[in-house]
Amino acid sequence: MNEPESRQLLDELSRSRIFADYQKAFGEATGLPLALRPVEAWQPVHQGNPHENPFCTLMAKTSRTCAACLEVQERIAENPGPGPRTVTCFAGLTDTAIPLRFGHELVGFLQTGQAFVGVAGDKTRFNKVAQQLIQWGMKTDLAKVEEAWFHSRVLTNSQYQAMVRLLSIFAQHLSIVGNQLLVQERTAEPPAITRARKFIDEHQAETLSLGQVAQAVNMSSFYFCKVFKKATGLNFTDYVSRVRIERAKNLLLNPNVRITEVAYEVGFQTLTHFNRVFRKVTGESPSSYRSRLPAAKVP
Repeated sequence: MNEPESRQLLDELSRSRIFADYQKAFGEATGLPLALRPVEAWQPVHQGNPHENPFCTLMAKTSRTCAACLEVQERIAENPGPGPRTVTCFAGLTDTAIPLRFGHELVGFLQTGQAFVGVAGDKTRFNKVAQQLIQWGMKTDLAKVEEAWFHSRVLTNSQYQAMVRLLSIFAQHLSIVGNQLLVQERTAEPPAITRARKFIDEHQAETLSLGQVAQAVNMSSFYFCKVFKKATGLNFTDYVSRVRIERAKNLLLNPNVRITEVAYEVGFQTLTHFNRVFRKVTGESPSSYRSRLPAAKVP
């Protein structure tokens, strides 16, 4: 997936009902902003969010303080690992970004924060912040800045970590939605390809060949292969693998179903083949994926 495709997919996810509902519920429950941001973000990611910290809103209004906020965004996205990354800005406010991946590829982050974690702000601490702002030549009324700073949300370490775990689980769900978007039909798709997708969905647990599906939609194998790749962006084998793996992910949500049973249920003939394809599509083994479903660890 190239960068434009990643951006397009991220845009689709940001407009999806599942993200809109979660973003709204998250803000109402925590009072904190939540953004689905690309890997490289050139403006404050929470700008315009109803739960944006008023102090951060003021910082975004001048070039030097805005640059300090953008530096935090850059730091939080540097060398992303498999789990959440947390940084603290010059004003003592904490931000966290959770990687959103499709297979091995990083496409963006879920980002939240703009809160004090562990210790609330006090007068001594604010005086240091004010001195820094004065050095930067900030012209905004410091009394207004102080009021906004002291009204920042305060969470205990355990509260913040629990919130990050919740977002990590949601990132996994968004990854599933994103993979489904990759395999769902596109606009202006040839009717034969729409029928082929339907045939694959209905027969995914069976042994499927390109020739069999081509015959089902009355096309030659050569022409079907060419048209299918153009319409879906995937070759036939990769598409079928993604369909099966998405079905497997849903089955893995049930801890009482063995991984071997899942493999055969979605159409794989051997556990070894299932493990290999699952890792290729998701970047991890089925057992590793299942172990991360109840809760995601925060470093």
